[in-house]
Amino acid sequence: MKIEAEENQLEEEPTYSHIRLERKVNNRTKILKSLKTKLRSNCACSTRRAKKTFTGFFPVFRWLPKYNFKENTWGDMMSGLIIGIILVPQAIAYSLLAGLKPIYSLYTSFFANLIYFIMGTSRHVSVGIFSLLSLMIGQVVDREVQLAGFDLEDDVFKDIKAGNATDIIMNVTSVNITFGSMNIECGKECYAISIAAALTFMAGIYQVLMGMFRLGFLSIYLSEPMLDGFATGASLTILTAQVKYLLGIKIPRSPGIGMLVTTWINIFKNIHTTNYCDVVTSAICIAVLVAAKELGDRYKDKIKIPLPTELVVIVVATLVSHYCHLTEIYGSSVSGVIPTGFIPPKVPDFSLMGKIAVDAIPLAVVSFAFTISLSEMFAKKYAYTVEANQEMFAIGFCNIIPSFFHCFATSAALAKTLVKTSTGCKTQVSSVVSAVVVLLVLLFFAPLFYSLQKCVLACIIIVSLRGALRKFKDLPAQWRLNKIDAVVWSVTVCSSALISTEVGLMVGAIFSMLCLIVRTQIPHTAMLSHIQDTVFYEDGDRYENLLPVPKVKIFRFESPLYYANKDYFLQSLYKKVGMNPSLEIIRRKKIEKKLRKRNEKKQGEDMKNNDAHIELVIKKTDLEAIILDCSSIAFLDTAGINALKGVLKDYRELQVSILLACCNTSVIDALCRGRYFGKQDKDRHEMLFHNIHDAVQFAREKAAAMTDSVV
Repeated sequence: MKIEAEENQLEEEPTYSHIRLERKVNNRTKILKSLKTKLRSNCACSTRRAKKTFTGFFPVFRWLPKYNFKENTWGDMMSGLIIGIILVPQAIAYSLLAGLKPIYSLYTSFFANLIYFIMGTSRHVSVGIFSLLSLMIGQVVDREVQLAGFDLEDDVFKDIKAGNATDIIMNVTSVNITFGSMNIECGKECYAISIAAALTFMAGIYQVLMGMFRLGFLSIYLSEPMLDGFATGASLTILTAQVKYLLGIKIPRSPGIGMLVTTWINIFKNIHTTNYCDVVTSAICIAVLVAAKELGDRYKDKIKIPLPTELVVIVVATLVSHYCHLTEIYGSSVSGVIPTGFIPPKVPDFSLMGKIAVDAIPLAVVSFAFTISLSEMFAKKYAYTVEANQEMFAIGFCNIIPSFFHCFATSAALAKTLVKTSTGCKTQVSSVVSAVVVLLVLLFFAPLFYSLQKCVLACIIIVSLRGALRKFKDLPAQWRLNKIDAVVWSVTVCSSALISTEVGLMVGAIFSMLCLIVRTQIPHTAMLSHIQDTVFYEDGDRYENLLPVPKVKIFRFESPLYYANKDYFLQSLYKKVGMNPSLEIIRRKKIEKKLRKRNEKKQGEDMKNNDAHIELVIKKTDLEAIILDCSSIAFLDTAGINALKGVLKDYRELQVSILLACCNTSVIDALCRGRYFGKQDKDRHEMLFHNIHDAVQFAREKAAAMTDSVV
């Protein structure tokens, strides 16, 4: 009854009139001419252009002269002061991850804030030390220090009571490294920071090169589930690396692949050597920090300024450790001397570049990916724009220049950026204020943290991972929302945690891209049916009360048609339509052959009647036309064009029309270049339609005309 109703409805509709649109003439500029024009404009030298280039490379000279002191000063001062207070304990804590002394973390925080103030285009992001980068640097430093013959657990600094920055250069064991034409004997700590500085320098060079070649767009290929999974997997590694400080046990470091598993095995092997003083201290510090964070999150609308809990915990813990003599009585491990002042700048050791050139690649990628994503996120939130390539230059020079001053790699950090925005930050002037706070610590207050227990620093690091570790709780919701994104996240977490962070980043990126390819290679396909009393058509398997179009099949392919999915396109089309043209042609030829043999045996019959009978048997079919809904086909490559031409040719042999509907202009142009519509596109207006209903009407009128001609 539904089919009859559909037929009656189609019969009652007015006579079909094919809409014809004429394309505009596309006057394309020649590539060579366009290139010459761009080179001429880019290479032209003028005062105005020189000023624009200079202010583009150093954006501070563009916005600082327009700085509104009345509106911005208070917010920038407050946010800068609070971030500076937060930076000090974080810098000291993250030095554990990097396998370096706390003084180098303070240097890094100081220089990164100043350089990004001059070169950055984001008004809000906080650039400095970042736990993931510190971990990645620490893994490379541990590996190279071990290969150089140093003991990773050797620490001669615990007996140093005072000194300045140059006291930390030498160590008992030493190696010779080259700076220019000089051979210098270098101890463990000197060699470790040399590795970190060389690694940072190379990462910065990669980032500047990416900025020069305008490769900032590459960050879009690092999907959000992949970056979240990488951060969570690395957080598990960071957590594992800090457990030994929480328990106060001494176990060998396990740099390289499988670090997480190896470390936990060593922890359980040495659990009997637990330092109970460190355990009690860790429990108290974690309880205080977590409680303060939870209260801050719950009452963040009422508490305008976040509590400097980390600094309070560090100050109290240092005083308790110093006056209760926890090191002397219980053997607790402490931070040791943090000297004042600056070490003289030094050119990174180029003889080490070959050892760490490959390690610098994931470091550069992670650094720029997090910086650009955070910059764009806060720019969108506060209604301004950032320049992706300039951000690449900014973060690149935040690595290159500080590498001469004994610093390691930096990037934007989400937690500190959120604090900046919540405390009224308006511009990057707040970064200068933060740098001044760190400078005061470097010049005057650093030695006061000598008695600070390492387990306290480990507690600060672990509590800072709350956000990343909470992603596990979101996995069920992510699975319900998008299963592929949930799988990408899980694979990246497992590879980052169980193998290594560098491998995890690579596996996550590749797997994410493969998922995208698979989704286009095996897309959703559908047969469309008519929505009654309308000119619209939808998926008959997903909607109720749709009317199939008699003797017409409407097929939708929801993906670009290219070399990787052309076979799937053909298989899906044949299955949905219910007719494989190649097999149907073979079947009809067999029938024809059998009928002719049978007729040859009969004598005295009219052969013309027999031929007519054969032709009627062969041509009898209920299918008159196939309409391909191309609305979801974004582009065609050569393989896709050839696939459509093959479909057209095969079904024409079966007297079945192939009509295209809803094609975009790029698909139409590709079909015209492939001569799909014949010479000079003479059949184009009988094969191409602007909507599905036009194609259905045309197929109906064509079938009716053929029926009338036969009658």
